[in-house]
Amino acid sequence: MRAALLVAMREYAENAKTKGFWIGIFLLPVIFGLSITIQTKLDESTPTRHFVLVDQSGEFEAVIDAGLDRLHQRDILKELSKYVRANAERGAEGAEQVDLEDIPAVNVDEMIDEFSASNPGALDMFVEQGGIEAALRRVGPALREDAPEFEDPRRRFTRIDAPQDVDVTADLDTLAEQLKPYLRGKRDAGEGVGSLFAAILIPSDIEERLIRPGAPPRVPGADRQAIQYWAINLADDSLEDEVLAVVNEEVRRREYLRVGVDAEAVSIVQRTRAPLVSLNPKKEVGREEVSLADQIRQWAPVGFVYLLWIGIFTISQMLLNNTIEEKSNRIIEVLLSSVTARELMLGKLAGIAAIGLTMLTAWIGSGVAVLAYKAGPQADWATQALGVLQTSGLLPKFAIYFLLGYLMYSGIFLAIGSLCTTLKEAQNLMGPVMLIMIVPLFTMMFIPKNPNGTLATVLSWIPLYTPFVMMNRAAADPPMFDVVGTLILLLATTLLVLWLSGKIFRVGILRTGQPPKLVELLRWIRA
Repeated sequence: MRAALLVAMREYAENAKTKGFWIGIFLLPVIFGLSITIQTKLDESTPTRHFVLVDQSGEFEAVIDAGLDRLHQRDILKELSKYVRANAERGAEGAEQVDLEDIPAVNVDEMIDEFSASNPGALDMFVEQGGIEAALRRVGPALREDAPEFEDPRRRFTRIDAPQDVDVTADLDTLAEQLKPYLRGKRDAGEGVGSLFAAILIPSDIEERLIRPGAPPRVPGADRQAIQYWAINLADDSLEDEVLAVVNEEVRRREYLRVGVDAEAVSIVQRTRAPLVSLNPKKEVGREEVSLADQIRQWAPVGFVYLLWIGIFTISQMLLNNTIEEKSNRIIEVLLSSVTARELMLGKLAGIAAIGLTMLTAWIGSGVAVLAYKAGPQADWATQALGVLQTSGLLPKFAIYFLLGYLMYSGIFLAIGSLCTTLKEAQNLMGPVMLIMIVPLFTMMFIPKNPNGTLATVLSWIPLYTPFVMMNRAAADPPMFDVVGTLILLLATTLLVLWLSGKIFRVGILRTGQPPKLVELLRWIRA
């Protein structure tokens, strides 16, 4: 074992000196940090979308303008909510006062959207009472002294007048042809505007073309005399959705009046809803409400699965490359003159495993540091989130599944490395292994939604998938039979793979030429 330990120390030292190791150490946290920053910057840098509205019916122009103004007020409320959460005054013991177990698992932005949609008058009242200026005066005493100035969010959409050479009284087809150069960016729609983002054309007889219950179905796009939405950017359909929503709301209001129904009464009834609270039956009495900590425990396994996959694949690939490089350079023969093939194999597995643990520790630590830095005044949330993970029992499970998964896949990669002299040969044998390893990524988001379903249960009992799937099911408390049974099966499979890899490694590591056929491999195993 002393010789194996020396080999392990050599493997660790040799890999720790490489550029790839340090790139791997720093690259993931850098990408993680940049992804948060870039996402924020992209949201901030998205330009205001300019559009033209031509309402030949004269019925919906004011309605659309009011609807888009309410959309902007919703954005202001969301930004104000984020501003207050980030700059709220907190005492010296603020970190101890914040408890993720007591914070309800609600999405503030979604809550504002839902409230605003069901209570459009609330936004009008918000504006009438002074808007954001009055709101800032009210929340001012709760903010810290060095809080930055609140910045109004940019308007997502701004309506502009149609260009002067566009005849807004022409039929829709002619009107569309006149607007196409502005939509395609061949002509500027105005100073500082550039190309048009969209054009919305409403025909004069739109009231006669409303689709009422009982009418025959219409093929989408077959009727060009419908409301026309022209845009090059098909990925951003938020303007189209918003316009359609406010127009349909107004159409229904008028229909209520046409049939003699009190539209205001209907609106009140439609905004009436039953309250709902999410409760967790596993929690203690009085604290059953689902909290932010519960959501962290629920979705943390998905992150662990991804980290597990990245760790196992990266480290096993490193082991494969090292083995092939040493074999092709004849270094392996020098090593085998001092140690046995078994000691060399164990040393390689232990040394690369230590490299992997170093990388994972650095990734997790840097991830927590990035979260703490990005959280700003709420940096203690990142620390408490780590505390939640520590008490959830997920970290020990991750360590167990990482160790067994690494040993199993490393045994496979090590056997492949011992059979090949070049990376090109190894790539041909790696194809089936890569197809197998992709499956956990495909099912990573589905399994938490049905953790004890047929797919999750079946995959759990396939040893090649057990580390990933059982880690993904960890938050759902799978049956103890599955936990113990799959762990025993995984352990037995890992030992079997290592034993078979040892047989192949002992013979193949000194072999040159083309990789052996399957029959020859079976002969090595039986030897």
